[in-house]
Amino acid sequence: MSEVQAMRVGFGYDMHRLVEGRKLILGGVEIPHNKGLLGHSDADVLIHAVCDALLGSTAHGDIGVIFPDSDTKYRGISSLKLLQRVGTILAGKGAEVGNIDSTVIAEEPKLRNFIPEMRKNIADALAIDINRISVKSTTNEGLGATGRKEGIAAHCVVLVSSKTGVLDGK
Repeated sequence: MSEVQAMRVGFGYDMHRLVEGRKLILGGVEIPHNKGLLGHSDADVLIHAVCDALLGSTAHGDIGVIFPDSDTKYRGISSLKLLQRVGTILAGKGAEVGNIDSTVIAEEPKLRNFIPEMRKNIADALAIDINRISVKSTTNEGLGATGRKEGIAAHCVVLVSSKTGVLDGK
C-alpha cells in the first residue's frame, strides 16, 4: 500500500499600531526603536502571522481563537511561546512544517540585520531546520498606515504535510 500524504497551505496576516512606551519585538527579537507595537501579548506581528498561517493550514482558526485577548494569562506573553504551542497543536495532528515564507512590512526601522536571529527563533520554537524559514522585509513606499509609520504588518504563507493524510481542525 502506498503512503498517503496530505499537504495544506496556510496564510497569515497581522498588523499592530506603533506606540510609544512599548518594546518593538519582531520574530522574537527586541529591536531598538523609539516605538513598539501595541497588543495584548508582546504584539509580535511576524510571529502572529506565522501562527495564523500554521493554524489556518489545519483548519484550527486563528491566533485570537486559540489565545484570546480576553484571557489574562496571555497578557504580555512572548509570542514565541504561543508559536511553540501552535507547533504542539500541529504535531498532535501529525502535521510537519514544510516551509514558512514571511514578509514584514515596516518603513522603519530597517530589519535586515535582525532577520537571521528571527529565522533562528522561529525554527527553534517549531523545532525545525532553519533552512525551512524565510523572513523578508520591505516598506510600503510611504503608502497606507504602514507607510505613514503608524504600524507594522506581516504576511506569511506556510506549507504543511502529514503522512497520516489527515490535517483537519479540531
